Formats: sequence, structure tokens, C-alpha cells
Amino acid sequence: MNFEGLYSANFKLLDDTVSDWTNLLTKLTALKKDAHDGLHKKALTADWAGDNAEISREFVGKTAGEFGDALTQATSIRNIMQDTRDDLKAQQRRLKDAIERGRSKNLTVTVSGDSFTVSENPDKKAPNGQSDVNALRDELDGIVSAATDIDTTASAALKALVDLTDHGFSDASYKDRDSAVRAVKEAEKLAGLAKKAPGDLTTADFDALNAGLKKYAGDPLFAERFATRLGAKQTLDFWSGISQPYEHPGLNHDRQKQFAELQKNLGLTLATATQADTPEMSRWKSDIVNLGDQPVGKNNLSQGFQVMSNLMRWGNYDDQFLTSYGTKLIEAEKKYSLNGRQVPMAWQSLGIDPKLNHTGTDSGSDPMTGFLAALSNSPGAATDFFNADFVTKDEDHEFKEEDGKKEKRELTNFDYLFEERDWPKESTDKGTDSTEGRNNLAMALEAATTGHPAGQMPTEETPPHNKDQAELMQRLVASVSDDPGRLTKHSYMSDSIGQITSEYLPDINRAVSDDIGDDTNKLFPIAGTPAELKHSDVTRLLVTLGQDPKANAAVEVGQAAYLGSLMDHHLNPNTPADMKYPHPPQDTIEEITRRSSEVGGTLAVGRQEAIVGPAAKEAKDFADSVSQQKNAWSGAIGTGVGVGVSFIATPVGGAVASGVAGTVSSMVLEHIFQQSETDVAKDAGKEAGPLWEASKVMNVDMGQIAAQEAAKAHHLPYHDQVDRWALTGASNGFSDANANTARMADDLLSDIQPG
Repeated sequence: MNFEGLYSANFKLLDDTVSDWTNLLTKLTALKKDAHDGLHKKALTADWAGDNAEISREFVGKTAGEFGDALTQATSIRNIMQDTRDDLKAQQRRLKDAIERGRSKNLTVTVSGDSFTVSENPDKKAPNGQSDVNALRDELDGIVSAATDIDTTASAALKALVDLTDHGFSDASYKDRDSAVRAVKEAEKLAGLAKKAPGDLTTADFDALNAGLKKYAGDPLFAERFATRLGAKQTLDFWSGISQPYEHPGLNHDRQKQFAELQKNLGLTLATATQADTPEMSRWKSDIVNLGDQPVGKNNLSQGFQVMSNLMRWGNYDDQFLTSYGTKLIEAEKKYSLNGRQVPMAWQSLGIDPKLNHTGTDSGSDPMTGFLAALSNSPGAATDFFNADFVTKDEDHEFKEEDGKKEKRELTNFDYLFEERDWPKESTDKGTDSTEGRNNLAMALEAATTGHPAGQMPTEETPPHNKDQAELMQRLVASVSDDPGRLTKHSYMSDSIGQITSEYLPDINRAVSDDIGDDTNKLFPIAGTPAELKHSDVTRLLVTLGQDPKANAAVEVGQAAYLGSLMDHHLNPNTPADMKYPHPPQDTIEEITRRSSEVGGTLAVGRQEAIVGPAAKEAKDFADSVSQQKNAWSGAIGTGVGVGVSFIATPVGGAVASGVAGTVSSMVLEHIFQQSETDVAKDAGKEAGPLWEASKVMNVDMGQIAAQEAAKAHHLPYHDQVDRWALTGASNGFSDANANTARMADDLLSDIQPG
């Protein structure tokens, strides 16, 4: 912008533009409300079936979300333009005021093209002569320069904001031009610091990087600019370089305790950056993948995957980036493990490697550990990764089918990582064996099978399980059934597997109801794709999970909530007949409580084994774990799966449950939480009989409360009989659990008998 442009500027067009954008915000606000309250809520409560349950409902949700993103982006654009207009008007006022003050001092401003001159009037000199001329010239120069900076930075900020996505809208939010410009400038400054040679990085530089990345980690403009200015190779060089103590022993000594925080803040920033669709960011992502199997820096044993994976333990990385990264990482894994024949030695910590991970859980040498942590935050990418091939039958490997024919077996990435991988030995900073790799595997599986990030509860936004998720669940259950040691030898994985199971309880209940024929699907309605599970596999899974306090609690509490909402659904007179179990209320109540109690009884067998058996766990641990579920479930009642005009409040996700269903479930949950806090639950002894009887009483109580509350809520004439029906069903369910687990034990014994 030049002098004449600022002096003569007519801001009406800019005023009109700001006004138009403001009007657009009003319309977008209304559209967002309509999309959320109308389109989205109708999608959540619709009777989706088949592909609609899996695809259309999720698509509608994403489409409704786009209105929110459009509003956010439009608001940022309006704010930046409004702020720019106001700032330019202010500079114009300053310019004209300065000219008037100069005129009062006998100074004249003359414009010539893009430039201007200041001179004294020929007939009357300025009071201070040339000094006044220079002062006015410098003031006007400063004003024009400031206006030029405003104009240039606003243009750059708007372009960067719009370029963040190549389709749809960005959710980046900025209140004014200055905040957007500051983010970009800070990114360029910090990228410059990160480009320094590790030995030249001062503690002040380290602190500035750590503070800046922490402040701006979630800012899309900052993150994209920081990553692209730094570049893929120098991103790897930076983290690898400062993680080598000999490169800068003073920094490693002075800031040793802050390295983990910087690692996290850098990882979160890069995760945000990968969501950008700019050409520069696309190149960064491609370069990171291509550098994965290459050495980083000079005289460095680390490869790109080892460095980058340690920055991927936090944040939500772009799904397509994770898919490409995972594919290339598996190629490297196959190369270094000889297609799964041995430990991938390139990932084995040798003690002389740079300490790439500073959290204390492991050295960071195995890139699979950090990558699996990234997948635990990205459900879609996790599902695709685990279902992808590791080796096919045509490749050179030694995995065989166990059908007697000894033919080569195909392995998915799930099969390899969960069943076959020889994990590199890792240690914590305390010198104990690290469990981080397999624990991250369990969390990644939680995301992959449930459709939401690990460690979170499902919400009404969580879509029903799709085909790929259900098939992965089938393989998981069959794998644990085939060898329960895959969990019991690594019990720290059980909490995630327990949470997974709690979100597949309709499928689990179907599996244990394999003796009632086609009516099973009516008794346990499922939106989306059901997981086809074998009864015997489910029995082994539940016994295995029952041995871990956290896993047991997740399934037990989930089943209690499911029992209540299922009872409400089938006893609700408003539920259409073709969506209910087509039998009298007595049969319905007995079947629901029977299957629920078989689940509870099978868990009880595992719990009993853990307390009475060699593990010698305490009953108090199990009771405390149930109590700890209370906070997680406090906001989850009402999450459900659509089955027509009413909805089942289950841990599966889907539509919002009816108020009655939530009430019935909450009453059952209140009972189970109260019982977990009693002395009876916490002080249970080591004898099998009392433990079994206490579990049976609990399940009978749960069934009776569910039936009572549903009958009371719907004013049913047989409310005085439901206790007896629930008692019959629950007792039969515990008998089923006893018989099935005994049969399981016999099968296991026969498997190990010499043949």
C-alpha cells in the first residue's frame, strides 16, 4: 500500500463486505441450528438399518458438522476483515491528522506516483526548519508502512486460513487479524529456533520452543506454518538431535525434566498440522513417510520411524497420513523381522541409542509403540490398519494353519501384533520391564473396534459398529478364546479389552442365546453390523476378563446398564410389536435376565479364579474397580442404539435413549454401585462358595430391579409377578454359566491330554 492509496482510500466496499459477512454469519448460525436440531437429531433418532446405520447416519452427522465449521471459518474471516478495516481506517485518520499538523507548521506534502515528499512552504518556513520536515516525513513513512503491514498480513492470514482445507471448511477460530498474524509469526520464529544445530540451542531457546508449542499446539495456522517452515527432515533432525545427550550435555542436564513436556507439545502441534490440506503440508506428510526407513542425521543409529513415532503418542493425526505411515512402517517391520520370524532387531534398544522417548515408560526405540498410541486416538485409521494384511499365503514366512494341513496362513496386522510378534525388550526409566508397547496395542484395538478414541466413553455421536469393526471384534474374541494367555500373561491389556466387550454387549448377549433360534435378533436388537460370535468363545473371553478387576468392572457395569434399557424396550407398550421379543412378558423377562445372568455368572467364575486361585487377588480390588466406573457412567446413561420408536441405552453408541430407559438403567446401576461399596463386597473371603453365591444374589437383584422399574414406569398389570420371573431367569442364567464354564474346563483339559 502506498501513500496515495491510503490517503484516498474509500472503505465503503470493505464496509459492505464486512456487513455481508456479518449477515452471512446470521444465516449460518440459523443453518447450524437447523442442521443440529433438525437434520442431526433426526439422524440420531431414526430407525437406521443395514448400510444406513453404518454409512448414512455417520454421513449426516459429518454433514451437519460442516455447518458448524462453515460458521467458525466465516466468523474468523469476518473478524479478520473487520479488524483490518478498522485498523486501516485508523491509519488513514493518523495520516490525515499528521498532514494537517504539518500544514500548521508550514509544511507541504507532495505525492509523486508511489512516493511522496515533504517540503517547507516557499513563502514561510517551518519553525524548526529541516528538523520538522524530517519528523513529518518519518511519521508519514511509519504510518504507510504500518498500513502496508496490516494489508499484507491480513491477506496472508486470510489465504492461509482458506488454504487449510482443500474441501469443506476449517474449524480454525480467530477473534481478530492480530491473533491470526501472531500465530503465523510465532510459528516462523519457533521454526527458526528448531532449525538451529542442537549444540547451538540455548536453554532460553528450549524454553521459548516449549512455551510456544504448548500455547499454540491446537492452532491450525500456527501448526501448519511451523511444520512446513521447519520441514520434514529438519523435524526429525531436531528431535533426534536434542535427544542425544552428547550433542548438548548442558541442555540435557538443565532441562532434563522438561524434555517430556516438549516432546508432548511438539507431538500435539504436528498432529494439528497434519489436518491441514495445503500443498506444503501434503509434501511434509509424504516426506515423513518416505524418510521413515532412512537414518536421521549424521552418526545416528535412529531411523525416521523411530524418531517420528515418539512424537505421535499424543494428538489426533490425520487418518490418511496414519494409513500411509502405517503401511510403510509395516514394510520396515517385515524387513527387519524377516516376515515375522524374529524380533525386529533394528528396533531393539542397545543402550547407546538416543533417548527418543522421555516419558519414562520405554526408550522409544520400537516405533510400533508410539504409532499404536497414535492409532488409539484415531479410530478410523486404527480399524483400517488392523484389518490390513501383514503377510499373505504367497509370501515367504513360517506361519501355518492349525488345521492339521500345515498350510501357510494369512496374517492381518492384528494377527501379527496380537498373537505372533516377538516384541523388542524394553525397560522403563526405573529399570523394570516396559509394558507400553502391548498396552498401546490394546488401546489401539479399543479405538479400532469401538469407533471412538481409547479411554473415552461412547456418546450419541458414536456411530453403530460397521462391518470392519465387527469383523475385527470377531477375530479378537476368537483369539482370546484360542489362547487366554494372550491377556492373562499381559493383564495390563485387559482394561481396554474389557471396555471393548462392554460396547459389544448386545452381540455378546446374542452369542449366549444361541439356543433360542431366530428370535435372538428380536430379543437383542443391534444397529449396524453385528459381530458373529461363538458361544464358547464368549464364555472363554468373559472368564478371562473376569480375572482382571478393571475389565470385570467394565463388563459388569455395562451389562447392568444394558439390562435396564433392554427391559424397558421390551416391556414398553409403545414399542411396535415387530420390534419386540414375540413372546409373553414372563418369557421375555426370564430370557433377558437369564442371558444377563449368564454373562454375570461367567464373569464371576473368572473373578473367583483370580481371588481363590494362584493370583490371589483381593475381592476389594474388584469392588473398588466397580465403584470407579461410577464417574465414567455418570453421563453415559442415555447413549443407545436405535431400534425404531424407542432406543436401547447400551454402551454401543447410537441414538438417545428414552427417559424411562435411562431411569431403569440408572436404578440398576445405582444398586450395583451401592453394593460395591459395602463391607460384604470388599471383605469377601477366599472361599469359592460364598463368592459364587454373592455374585448370584447380585445378578438376581439386578434383574428384579430392572423388571420392577420397567413395569412400574409403564403401569403394567403384572408388576407384582416380575420378581418371580426375574428370579427364575437369573437362576437359570447362573446355572448356564456354571455348566458352560465347566464344559470349557473339560475342553481345555482334553486339549492338553497326550494324544
